[in-house]
Amino acid sequence: MDYTPLFNRDCKFLGGRPARRRVSRRAAAAGAGLVLAAAALAALLAAPPGRASREDTPPVVERPLALPPGAPAAGVAPARTGDDPAQADAAGDAVARVGGPGKAATPRWRTLTVRRGDSLARLLAREGIDPRTVHALVTSGPEARRLRRLRPGERILLARDAEGAVTALRYPLGLERTLEVRREGDGYRARLLHHPLERRQAHAAGVIEDSLFTAAQKAGLSDRLTMALAGIFGWDIDFALDLRPGDRFSVIYETLHRDGERVGEGGILAAEFVNRGRVHRAVRYTDPEGRTGYYTPEGRSVRRAFLRTPVAFTRISSRFRLRRRHPVLNRIRAHRGVDYAAPHGTPVKATGEGKVIFRGRKGGYGKVVMIRHGARYVTVYAHLSRFARGLRAGRRVRQGQVIGYVGATGLATGPHLHYEFRVDGVHRNPLTVRLPAARPVPARHREDFRRRTAPLVAALDTLRRVQLARRD
Repeated sequence: MDYTPLFNRDCKFLGGRPARRRVSRRAAAAGAGLVLAAAALAALLAAPPGRASREDTPPVVERPLALPPGAPAAGVAPARTGDDPAQADAAGDAVARVGGPGKAATPRWRTLTVRRGDSLARLLAREGIDPRTVHALVTSGPEARRLRRLRPGERILLARDAEGAVTALRYPLGLERTLEVRREGDGYRARLLHHPLERRQAHAAGVIEDSLFTAAQKAGLSDRLTMALAGIFGWDIDFALDLRPGDRFSVIYETLHRDGERVGEGGILAAEFVNRGRVHRAVRYTDPEGRTGYYTPEGRSVRRAFLRTPVAFTRISSRFRLRRRHPVLNRIRAHRGVDYAAPHGTPVKATGEGKVIFRGRKGGYGKVVMIRHGARYVTVYAHLSRFARGLRAGRRVRQGQVIGYVGATGLATGPHLHYEFRVDGVHRNPLTVRLPAARPVPARHREDFRRRTAPLVAALDTLRRVQLARRD
């Protein structure tokens, strides 16, 4: 779900009211425009050419998790989202030291939030900054081109002197980098600032009483990490149907720190989920070739070649049954799939990587997509309202790629997805069929895998003992 904003020219000034249709007014406006254009051209020629400098990226410091025996498995509070190099106060201002060599000015920083449809020119025009200054900022060096593509919700930090002239601008590009445009002489110079991050390990544990999200929030996990946890074990556990009170989880994850202060969170390093008494474990491993995945402590991939469910559903309206009274035909008829009730227009995803062998209308299926996965497997997605743009027979799709949207075409009484899973041409129950696993850790990397994941497995063992001790 990416939302790419439309490109706006940064030097387009949108302020002012339309002029009245009188010849004298038009002539005056034309004369004023020529004067402003000449002044802007003269300033541009007089300003020194902008340069950009890139500092070397500092190394990332890693601090492992220390779990003393008997330590409580308490979670860590969710990460703060603030990533400004200068922290804003309640009024949206902050004080930070800025200036070239030998200068000790401490201007006040003002935090500006990008609105929908904003360009840099429109954003700064609300602060009374003229288009000529905006042009100088965005042409201050190659790195300053990033200012031409602002997204809603992003923040710009602006510093001005006593006369109101812009002395510096900072645009955070994530936790590790900030674009800074600073006044130097009669012009501006752009450069990238790099912020060294320290990666630490944190842990959280919880017991399911009502839902996974409720238990995760009590344990201190953010929604993002909770979704990541569900994604890791989603091939083995149906988190909409399989959870029971008393199920428990333990998570070891990364936290990001800058100058000793927590500024964000990384990914999950290791996790354990006990569902209905069955223990599921996963550790993250990056092999020497740069491929990252989650594996069991024995080196088997926790990922499957297929997702268990293709849609975010509200309920299962009809299960796999060989004898079912059809709601439309009103006669006994085999139902060789699972119906997932969901709102009209809900995205439907391919459960596995494969090739589209049919896209179109087919009898009672209505609008349907059929995908072949290798030589043995075929999945079917029926009653769609429409297909994803560009999808056609013969095209390959990725696992998790949106292929269509929930509808009620064909023989359907309401919006839902009819999903079938066929093995060697035989219909199998999608809820219970054994899904083939992805490739395990290659034999040539097995020793490296055991060496690098042994501390994470030991930490999971400690968390389990502590959690069981607390329950007793």
